[in-house]
Amino acid sequence: MSFFGDLRTVLRGDRFRRLFATRVVSQFADGMYQAGLAGYVFFSPEQHTTAAEVAAAFAVLLLPFSVVGPFAGVFIDRWSRRQVLLVSALAKAALGGGTAVLVAVGADGAPFLLAALVLLSVNRFLLAGLSAALPHVVARDRLMMANAVTPTCGTAASFLGAAAGAGLRIPAGDGPGGTAAVLAAAGVMFAVAGAVSLTLGRRELGPDLEEEPTRVRAALRGTVSGLVDGARHIWGRLPARDGLATIAGHRFVFGISTLMTLLLYNNTFTDGGVAGLAGFSVALAASAVGFLIGAVATPWATARMAPSTWIAGLLAFGAVVLVVFGLPLSPALFPVAAFGLGVVSQGVKVTVDTLVQRYVDDAYRGRVFSVYDMLFNAAFVAAAGFAAATVPPSGESVPVILAMAAAYVAMAGAWTLRSARSRKRSSTEADKAHEVA
Repeated sequence: MSFFGDLRTVLRGDRFRRLFATRVVSQFADGMYQAGLAGYVFFSPEQHTTAAEVAAAFAVLLLPFSVVGPFAGVFIDRWSRRQVLLVSALAKAALGGGTAVLVAVGADGAPFLLAALVLLSVNRFLLAGLSAALPHVVARDRLMMANAVTPTCGTAASFLGAAAGAGLRIPAGDGPGGTAAVLAAAGVMFAVAGAVSLTLGRRELGPDLEEEPTRVRAALRGTVSGLVDGARHIWGRLPARDGLATIAGHRFVFGISTLMTLLLYNNTFTDGGVAGLAGFSVALAASAVGFLIGAVATPWATARMAPSTWIAGLLAFGAVVLVVFGLPLSPALFPVAAFGLGVVSQGVKVTVDTLVQRYVDDAYRGRVFSVYDMLFNAAFVAAAGFAAATVPPSGESVPVILAMAAAYVAMAGAWTLRSARSRKRSSTEADKAHEVA
């Protein structure tokens, strides 16, 4: 069934629609808030952002996903999930309003970054709660559909929120007042998400609240050991291990390219401010379209070729995109490069997700995906740190772009060899079976 057909099917459920609405509104607000942060931290007209400042900002944005994420599930399984959604949304509304006030009064130092860090950390609880609640509002036979469509729709809502935030800065101005308006608007939308969650019953999303609260401490210890067990399990499953290594390599390259794009639009292609944010937003929108194309194309492609062949092709395509559309360092071509890398990013991720689900034992799947989540975001932060040391403030670095393309070529070559070995092994096994027959 098509993506939109699946979406129509699951939207027939009244309880699913309420949970889905909570996700869409919340992630729309996330996008708006992050657009406000990006506009202020990266595109303030009074400063030209350096690579080191961008790397620090990315760390604030992404480290909560890596550090807080694995532990969020411990509490999600012990607190009313409806209450988790409500309290998280209201906390984010308060923090969004708080950061708006801090910007408006010029207190944009450590308190501002701390408030943003806490908000993004709280967001891990809300997103984990949304995922954990899904089986309570969807029939078992439609759970796969729901899992396929809800993250994509949430990501689309986030991009739309970012676009709305960027658009709001135009009438509000590109100074602190404009940023405060965007952050305050995001705070209002977080509150709306909390109100939408109230359409669901307090116990409607689980879990079984008869669990003893004293087990939380043991569960926290178990989370750490579980991450270690998950890593060990991955190491013994070659397709999953190679897939996660590829995700880490790709995210490292993608992180460098994102930082370079931001610097180019802020310091080279424009004079920063609204013009820089507008140019970067165009590239971001092109990347979002690429994500959608990658998500739609991958099931079709992997039904016609081996996953390893598809991954190799995507990575090789990424190298070509960087050389042809990235290397000229042109503001007209960079959105094309962003689109191409968006296709690669989502295509590789969807394929690796399938490999991990296919080759990892069910008993280890949750722990493995916790490791996956940490690796996915930590690689991006590491890329920002690497770029801070190698990319000049202008964002122009031909050697770095060539090195990124070479990394893609190397990974594509490794997957091509894996695909060839797999075909040879299958052919040998078929010959032996024929001889026995």
